[in-house]
Amino acid sequence: MAKKEFQSESKRLLDLMINSIYTNKDIFLRELISNSSDALDKLAYRSLTDKKLKVKKDQLQIEISYDKEKRLLTISDNGCGMTKEELESNLGTIAKSGSLAFKENMSQDEKNSIIGQFGVGFYSAFMVSDKITVTSLSVDSEDAYLWESEGVDGYTIQKGKKDKVGTEIVLQIKEDTDEVSYSKYLDEYELKNLVKKYSDYIRYPIRMEVTHHELVDEEKHEYKDTKEVETLNSMVPIWKKASKDVKDEDYDNFYMDKFSDYDKPLKVISSSVEGMTSYQSLLFIPSHAPHDYYTQEYEKGLALYSNGVLIMEKCADLLPDYFSFVKGVVDSEDLSLNISRELLQESQGVKLIAKNIEAKIRKELETMLKENREEYISFFKTFGVQLKYGVYNRYGQDKDKLKDLVMFYSAKHDRLITLAEYVSEMKEDQENIYYASGASVEKIGALPQVEQVRDKDYDILYLTDYVDEFCITAIQKYEEKPFRNVSDEDLDLESDEEKKATEKANKDHSDLLKEMSSILGDVKEVRFSNKLKSHPVCLTTKGDVSIEMQKVFDAMPNDMGIKAEMILEINEKHPIREKLQDLYENNHDEFLKYTKILYSEARMIAGLPIDNPTEISQLICDVISR
Repeated sequence: MAKKEFQSESKRLLDLMINSIYTNKDIFLRELISNSSDALDKLAYRSLTDKKLKVKKDQLQIEISYDKEKRLLTISDNGCGMTKEELESNLGTIAKSGSLAFKENMSQDEKNSIIGQFGVGFYSAFMVSDKITVTSLSVDSEDAYLWESEGVDGYTIQKGKKDKVGTEIVLQIKEDTDEVSYSKYLDEYELKNLVKKYSDYIRYPIRMEVTHHELVDEEKHEYKDTKEVETLNSMVPIWKKASKDVKDEDYDNFYMDKFSDYDKPLKVISSSVEGMTSYQSLLFIPSHAPHDYYTQEYEKGLALYSNGVLIMEKCADLLPDYFSFVKGVVDSEDLSLNISRELLQESQGVKLIAKNIEAKIRKELETMLKENREEYISFFKTFGVQLKYGVYNRYGQDKDKLKDLVMFYSAKHDRLITLAEYVSEMKEDQENIYYASGASVEKIGALPQVEQVRDKDYDILYLTDYVDEFCITAIQKYEEKPFRNVSDEDLDLESDEEKKATEKANKDHSDLLKEMSSILGDVKEVRFSNKLKSHPVCLTTKGDVSIEMQKVFDAMPNDMGIKAEMILEINEKHPIREKLQDLYENNHDEFLKYTKILYSEARMIAGLPIDNPTEISQLICDVISR
């Protein structure tokens, strides 16, 4: 029989598809099963109006079989089948979609969920096979026809033999190569996994004969293999079931199985949305962070389905980075897919779904914070850093969405509080939201700088996460109350009398202070201060970069050259002031030693490294040994 040639465009597309478009060979089975599902949908739909078609819906099914020796894989269905003309049209011209043409002829209310775009996905089978044979008997024809092709060279169509209406596709699986083991597509376990992964929610049963190993003699360890036809797919996804038919433990088990977690989720969020882009979603907030969550290996994203068919295992575009911890699935009939069904042809539908999902997650978290604080605190201790990251990421574009979800440790209440709670308890004379940064609550509480603020009975937010100050900086103000770091050079908490006394002390001893600054070199200024109570010295900063921010920048692999402008403040009421004055006037060498020791002390209090610890140790020993 004469072989027919594909159109030149189809040849190029077929070659491109086999070698480029489909990056994952496994999805060929998804495509063929989806096409079979389409054929079953068409038959079921037509039977509603065509009384000649005697269709028993409970008998509609897809069958898979394989022959390892002959290297044959067969996918068959008892759907509507194809006539000779339809085989020619749908398979002879790549990208001619029988399913789309059928769908366009249906009214909006009658549209069934046609999954595939028959003609395009079908050719993905050439990624794994040398030859494809399609035998089909249409409900509109008395004769069956056989379509056969070995790829870009063309195809043949002739009469075939088939007793029952439907389509049978036989793939001649390729021989194994050094790079690819095609034999896995003839393996029972692999086929079951592929169906479960990509086609678990096809509405019709996908059946295959499977092997069971039965123990017949425990003492002799003898087993007997038995064969049994099983349904491989669950057909109805949990997110499409009525809520009354799903128990909490069903959601928990689905989550733990689907996302390989050993703990049930902290929160389940289910929704069904109708509109320009309709979809159903089932989302989960984990009770703990995945082991690789804070690594570059972690991939965010929700499993994206189209009518129950897995399109993308992790669609990153459906989640903002600050909600990257969320797991779940999204199923929509309204997405435009490209010819490979791996990527989206246009992203407007996904953008709309992503916007709705982001709002839904945020609302659920706000409700949790309001109605179940302990649960929210448990969540926040696990994923709060990610929310804070979201506040300052993208130059603070999302701060207004997240600022009411972030929490910080309150010195006054000894627990986490929100910014709204802080502001609601501010004193009448308090103009700023005060915060202090450090490695731990204990270390922050011991900072000299907190004394002045605590003496005013103002609450202080203790920031212990590396991201905290960047988060605060991005928010800038909360309810018109600006944030102030207690380590800022000027908190303006002194009385006029105290300010005048400090100004006079700094003016009277300006030469001494300039000399100390000259000795140290890397401080912006040395000054006397009245903000310190019991401590002799501390470091404060000038400008936008704090000491804790500098630590973060210093920890980065590339030296960004960003440094805090530090000021060494000396308690003017501490005896060390008089000691420095005496040494400055009478013993310059000792003055130099004391200056270096005091600065090193201030750096240790601030959690900064000392550049010359050996020298400082010797200086301290020299001073105390006298």
